[in-house]
Amino acid sequence: MLVVGATYPKELAKIRKIIGDMTLLVPGAGVQGGDIKKTVKAGLNSRKAGMIINSSRGIIFSENPRREAEKLRDEINRYRK
Repeated sequence: MLVVGATYPKELAKIRKIIGDMTLLVPGAGVQGGDIKKTVKAGLNSRKAGMIINSSRGIIFSENPRREAEKLRDEINRYRK
């Protein structure tokens, strides 16, 4: 597995073209400034999957971590279609 930051969607798209359907760990979403829409569009593989998008601080330090995680999940899934 490779790690590619969500704050670099252009580079993420280039890497995706090189590695094909390999799964990527993608930190930097949320508090660190990674744009979910750009990240998902740049990083999806041929099966509309292939990324583990991480947003630790945005979830852990929120008032309602469960709701924040669900919100992130829903946003990711919205752009996967």
